[in-house]
Order: sequence, then structure tokens, then C-alpha cells
Amino acid sequence: MTSRSTSAPLFEIEKDFQFEAAHYFGHSDANDLFKQVHGHSFRGTVTIIGDPQDDKGWIRDLWKIEQIVKEAVAPLDHALLNDVEGLSAPALEQIAQWIFDRLAPRLPGLSCVEVGRPSCGERARYRAAS
Repeated sequence: MTSRSTSAPLFEIEKDFQFEAAHYFGHSDANDLFKQVHGHSFRGTVTIIGDPQDDKGWIRDLWKIEQIVKEAVAPLDHALLNDVEGLSAPALEQIAQWIFDRLAPRLPGLSCVEVGRPSCGERARYRAAS
């Protein structure tokens, strides 16, 4: 593998994940429908940037990334998100940040976590500070 002369990462890899969970919104201006406990199938993507390792040709082992992401997301699967520590207001934005914060120490190069509700056509991204 040829070394590059620039320090800017050239590659970006992504790993998808999913979980099923319920939540509700208790704030006063929440739509009455969403004040009730309701569930979603959540889908997400973890994005990592970096240069390929010279001896392997990849940024990180995607299988290992999958294991780390599964561990981080496990507390959310089939849970009431409002009861998960740090997610008392479980909007998409907060869920994305919660996952990012748990992955960042274990995934060097983590640049973004996206979480969405495909059936609603909604998603949010939390990105690393530049």
C-alpha cells in the first residue's frame, strides 16, 4: 500500500445497526399522540474515517466494529428509552449522541452516528466536532 503525503483521511466506512424500542415525550408541547408510550424500529449507521492500515488495506475490521456497536446498542434494544440512563428525553438527536458517546472511546476515527425511524422517514446525525 502506498503512503500518502497528506494527513487528511481518504476513506470512510460505515456499519449499519438496528434495534426495537419504545419511548414517550413528556414535555408540555409534545403532540398528545407522542405523550403516550409508543414504539419504533430504529435503524442507524456508524461512520468511521481514516487511512487504510498498511498491512491490511482496511481502516478498521468491520466485523470488530459490528461487535462494538452491538454492545453499545444492546441496552436500547426492547427497552423503554426514557428509563435508559442518559436518555430521559429520547428524541432522535439524543439517541444519536448517546450512542456516539459510548462508541467514541472504542472506535478511533468515529465521525458520525445516524439514527432513524424508517417508517416515519426521520433521522438525526451526531457528528464529531471538527
